[in-house]
Amino acid sequence: MSRFVDRVVIHVAAGDGGNGVASVHREKFKPLGGPDGGDGGKGGDVVLVVDSQVHTLLDFHFRPNASAGSGKGGQGGNRDGAYGADLELRVPDGTVVLTPDGEMVADLVGEGTRLIAAQGGRGGLGNASLASKARKAPGFALLGEPGEQHDLVLELKSVADVGLLGFPSAGKSSLISVLSAAKPKIADYPFTTLVPNLGVITGGETIFTMADVPGLIPGASEGKGLGLDFLRHIERCAVLVHVVDCATYEADRDPLSDIDALEEELAKYTPSLADDLAERPRVVVLNKIDIPEARDLAEIVRPDIEARGLPVFEVSTASREGLREFTYALARVVDEYRASRPKQESTRIVLRPRALDDQGFTVVEDPDTEGGFIVRGERAERWIRQTDFNNDEAVGYLADRLNRLGVEDTLVKMGAEPGCQVTIGDLVFDWEPTTPAGIAMTLTGRGTDARLEVNSRIGASDRLAAKKARRIPGEYGEFEEDDDE
Repeated sequence: MSRFVDRVVIHVAAGDGGNGVASVHREKFKPLGGPDGGDGGKGGDVVLVVDSQVHTLLDFHFRPNASAGSGKGGQGGNRDGAYGADLELRVPDGTVVLTPDGEMVADLVGEGTRLIAAQGGRGGLGNASLASKARKAPGFALLGEPGEQHDLVLELKSVADVGLLGFPSAGKSSLISVLSAAKPKIADYPFTTLVPNLGVITGGETIFTMADVPGLIPGASEGKGLGLDFLRHIERCAVLVHVVDCATYEADRDPLSDIDALEEELAKYTPSLADDLAERPRVVVLNKIDIPEARDLAEIVRPDIEARGLPVFEVSTASREGLREFTYALARVVDEYRASRPKQESTRIVLRPRALDDQGFTVVEDPDTEGGFIVRGERAERWIRQTDFNNDEAVGYLADRLNRLGVEDTLVKMGAEPGCQVTIGDLVFDWEPTTPAGIAMTLTGRGTDARLEVNSRIGASDRLAAKKARRIPGEYGEFEEDDDE
């Protein structure tokens, strides 16, 4: 038998970016063909996509780990690595994405809505992309970035216009079964409804949906019984309907006390969505009036309920009495609620350019290390992840980038001394500036390429000078005359 799951915790991991490659073009009669290392491919993203054919989070309950494909490494001959495949996870309409701390990330409503849950890592640049006038033949390449990894909480909150509130066995499942084509499980014992049931109802020209959710009892807002499972599914409802059992045999219950108990739990519950449940319109249904005692009780309590300003309807799901009037009244309330809501606008793309005085990084003193500093910034931390620290030239390239960004000047202004501890991302190192910057110190050869310092090739100017020297008499001695002459 299939299970209904409306809350899961998943771990999503995007693909890692592929590494760039350091390669030199090799061809006959071309000893210095130049760098031709390709870039690494981007890692795949993990994307949540709303699918109307999915109605439960059951798949994530059994398979909570999801990983996208990693990018391939670059190759010689200017061949870039392949991109990693994106992973699309199908979720039901009305899924709310939360952090483990309860902070809402996104509310996924509407067919085809997409959310990138984890961004794939960038691919590293090959040495062909790193070549410049100053560094014509880089002997290094950049590493691919690791993909993002997140723990996310998925909660399914039913997308319904009308939500039925009531104690267990109040007749909510019977009501939705006679008003729509839904076929929920119905029995005469508490908590028959363990999962939400949705039904589509037509009232005149208005079509709306109704949610039958697990019964509510005192203490539900604190997690007692199935309360939290119930309350989660009424947050989106436009109209809340109190279904009151007028034929209950419990001596300590009556229609007014049932309504007060439900309203008290609604007031205590804090929805994760922005709307307040107290502002939703209410309707009261006095159910099971086909029983004579229940009809008498409904006639007695109806004036007191109407005095609170709540519309009251007396219905019977067994005889279908009062259901037509109740359906059309719900349609009118739903129409009024929809008309009062602000018109939803299409999502705007907001561009936020960087401020003129924004350096892109910050430098603060390390509270755990005396004389140490911590550099924070997206670009600086990304460069650290892309650097191969086993290659001296790659380390020198990193130092040049940080210097151009202004990190070294900022460290000097803050009083950093050569040899002090600096932390960038996960890397902790002893800082040695690449330029004097007002500090008396000896520059090191960090970042140099030994291959560029050794060059046995004769330049064009040298060959031209040698050619002229051979043509000048006396440069290499006088020509000897023949003895015969």
